[in-house]
Amino acid sequence: MGILEEAAGAFAAVEGVKKLDPDAGIITEGVAAIAGFEGTEAITDLIEKKEEAKDGQS
Repeated sequence: MGILEEAAGAFAAVEGVKKLDPDAGIITEGVAAIAGFEGTEAITDLIEKKEEAKDGQS
């Protein structure tokens, strides 16, 4: 997984927070960025594991 995917996840999470709460503070935005970064990594890992399991069954 590349840094671009992780950055996109962080950016999307921050933008989502801004839509939900236009007055969100820097701490809230920072937490959202970290969650988006980690969430992207978790989803990518899950997809890779499912692909490996699918390849192992064939």
